This record gives sequence, structure tokens and C-alpha cells, in this order.
Amino acid sequence: MPTNPPPNLQLIGFDADDTLWHNERFFQLTQERFAELLADFADPGHLDARLLEAEKRNIGHYGFGIKGFVLSMVETAIEVTDGRVPGAVIGQILEAGRDMLRHPIELLPHAREAVEQLAGRHRIALITKGDLLDQERKLAQSGLGDLFDRIEIVSHKDPETYARIFTGHAEGEAMMVGNSMKSDVLPALEVGAWGVFVPHSLGWALEHADPPQAQTRFREIADLGELPALVEGIS
Repeated sequence: MPTNPPPNLQLIGFDADDTLWHNERFFQLTQERFAELLADFADPGHLDARLLEAEKRNIGHYGFGIKGFVLSMVETAIEVTDGRVPGAVIGQILEAGRDMLRHPIELLPHAREAVEQLAGRHRIALITKGDLLDQERKLAQSGLGDLFDRIEIVSHKDPETYARIFTGHAEGEAMMVGNSMKSDVLPALEVGAWGVFVPHSLGWALEHADPPQAQTRFREIADLGELPALVEGIS
């Protein structure tokens, strides 16, 4: 636990997937594999669009993460083949999902150094959405778990979620850092926290949002290596 944190910024929240470690690239590789499996039934562009629509429909049922993604692929395969998808193809889709769940974690550049530096002076929290077991697995493999004061694995990242997590902190005393404008930055800003956007080269279409206009607590950095200096300037 940090001692005597600076009064102006006391709690820093970190997103996990594609902020601290690679994630989206495994989804995209699996989607390419999915397109190959269904090549006789749909062209890749059409298949991608149908899969995205399935994901939109299913988020409320399955939540975020690999398991919901796999179920959406199965549903899409049934739809684009009019129910004629071979059982062997369904089996390969399921195996692709298991491969994703087995994939080792690879930290993004500067992730460990940034978390270690800030953990020495502030309370820090991991705030991530997705499947509970998978997120716990990735956190354990990352080797970062002991650095966090709080672990929050949530179903949604909306203003209500951040208001609960940041309870007890006045406006400007909390910060959220992440690669999603929609989930990490905008709802955190809405409840009075700082929002720091760390762009990732790969992004999920459902996480896209335009940056805020004229918001004094919004910042964008190129990578986590810039975060400690940014926090120092705010504090």
C-alpha cells in the first residue's frame, strides 16, 4: 500500500486487455481462421459483418470475452449456412476458442514499469470487463496482480460502475487509463475522474467512440511509458 499519496490524485484505475497486455490480436487471428472455415459459404467481408451483428445482439446475454465471441461465431456459422454448417466446422470453432483461452499473456511495452512506479505513490486498481475466469487467468499470468490494491472485474464499464469504484474520491482525485474511448475514458470523465486514452493499433469496432470535446481532464498518451510523468504533472 502506498504511503502519503499526493492529495490531488489518489486512485488510478487501469484497463487490462490491450492496455496492459495483448488481447485483440488473438480475436482477429481467430476471426481470420473463422473466415477460412466458412469460405465455401460466405466471403470474408460479409462474414465479418454478420459476426459483428451477432456480437451486438449477444453482449447482453453472454457479456464480453472469449466465450461470448465463440458462441457468436457458432451462431453466425449456422445463419450463413442456413443450418447446413458441418459438425466438424463447429468443432473447429470451439477448438479455436479453447486455443484463445490457452494463449499465454504478453505484456505491452512499459506496462510493468508504469504500474510499478505508480503503485509506489498511489492506490491503483485493475478495472476490466469480461469473463471472470479468463480475466483472473490473465491477471495471474501477467505477474502484476500483487501490485494492485483493488481488482474489479465488471460486466459493464458505464458511469454507474465508475461512480461505485470511485466512491469517496472528490472530482479529479481518481483516474482511469485505457485503450477504449467508449469504455475507459468517456464514462470515467462523466463521473468526475481523469480519463487517459492509450491508443492501441488494433481495436474492436464496438468499442469505438469519438474523443471528448473541451474536456479539461482528458489526456492522450502514446504508450504507458508516458503515464508516470503525466501523473506527476497532475499530482
